[in-house]
Amino acid sequence: MAASERNYVIGVDIGGQTSKLGVVDARGNVLAQSVIRTDTHDDVDLYIKDLAVAIRKLADQVEGLAKVRGIGMGVPNGNYYRGTIEFAPNLPWKGVIKLAELLENEIGLPVALTNDANAAAVGEMTYGAARGMKDFIMITLGTGVGSGIVVGGNVVYGHDGFAGELGHTIQVRKNGRLCGCGRTGCLEAYTSAVGVARTAREILETTDRETSLRDLPWDQITSKDVADAAQAGDEVAIEVFNFTGHMLGAALADFVAFSSPEAIVLFGGLTKAGDLLKKPVEEGLNNSLLPLWKDKVKVVFSQLKESDAAILGASALAWEL
Repeated sequence: MAASERNYVIGVDIGGQTSKLGVVDARGNVLAQSVIRTDTHDDVDLYIKDLAVAIRKLADQVEGLAKVRGIGMGVPNGNYYRGTIEFAPNLPWKGVIKLAELLENEIGLPVALTNDANAAAVGEMTYGAARGMKDFIMITLGTGVGSGIVVGGNVVYGHDGFAGELGHTIQVRKNGRLCGCGRTGCLEAYTSAVGVARTAREILETTDRETSLRDLPWDQITSKDVADAAQAGDEVAIEVFNFTGHMLGAALADFVAFSSPEAIVLFGGLTKAGDLLKKPVEEGLNNSLLPLWKDKVKVVFSQLKESDAAILGASALAWEL
C-alpha cells in the first residue's frame, strides 16, 4: 500500500505509571485512545508485547495496521537519534533500552521516538499554536520544566540527542533551591508547579501576611491552590505568580538571545492560571531582552487540547516516517 493511502498515525506517550496511545488523522483528530500500565512491566519485552496488542486493537478501529503510516513515541530520556530510552529514573527499565527497534520488530511498522518536551514541540508545530512557524521554543510547565527548541523548522537535538534541557539552566541565584537533578538554582526549582508551591510556603514561613493559603495544611499546598487563591484576589498568591512569571520571563530572554524565536509557547498545568502567569512572564521577558528583540517575541499558550496533547505530540513524529 502506498504511503499516501496510509491516512493515520499512532502516538504513544509513555509515563512512569501509564502509557497513553491513540490513533490520529492528518488534521490532528484523536480518533481512538487506549491506556496500558507502564509500572507493572518490569520486563520491557513483555511491555512491548502488551503495547503491540493495544496498538493493533486501536488500529482495528481505522481498518487495521495497513492504514497506519507509523508510530511516534514521547518518552522520558528518549533519544531521537538512537530510538532509545537512556537511564530514565521513573521507568521500570534501567540502562539503555532500544525501544523503537523492539516495537518495530514486534509490530512491523516504523517507529520514531523523542523525549516528552520535544514531542510537544513537534505536536505544536504540526497541529497547534506554532503551526506555520519555523523558529520557536516550547516550554512545558508541569511537575518539572521541559523544553523543545525549533530552529529553521527542525527540532534541535544536539550531537547526542539530549539538547534542550532549559529547565536545568542555572539562574543568577547563588546557592539557590535544591533541584531534583541534584544541583542548586535550576529554573525548574522555581518555575515548575512544584516551584510555585515552594515559593508560597517560603512566603508563609518568612512573613505573617494574611492570606487564605494559611487555611491549608502547609505541606500540602499545591500550585492549583495558589492559582485558585490568586484568581480570588489573594495578594500573597498573586505575588507568587508575579515572582514566578518574572523569573521565567528573565530566563526566556536568555533563551531568545541564542535562537531568536518568533514565539515562545507555554504548555502544561501552570498555564491554567492564564494572565496571572502570562502577564508577568511577558514583563520579565521584555524587561530583560536586548532592545533589538523587545516586544518582538510572542508569548502564547499551547492550542493543543490538554487531554490529547501528549498523544498528538508523539504522533506528529510519525508523519515523517
